[in-house]
Amino acid sequence: MGEVKEAVESRRNELISKLIKMEKYKTNETNLFELSLSDLEYTFYKNQLNGHPHGGMDSIRWRK
Repeated sequence: MGEVKEAVESRRNELISKLIKMEKYKTNETNLFELSLSDLEYTFYKNQLNGHPHGGMDSIRWRK
């Protein structure tokens, strides 16, 4: 069971580091280290999608 907890903490730290590199320090006045893993995953995905030039509605679409 300790391995799972270590994996979760490792992933949390990885996501926090990536979000800090994206200059995201808080979400809704909550510090990143206070968020759960699922909240961090969502925050990272949301910020990555908004910051990526090919994400969302303006993404490149290939014709068939």
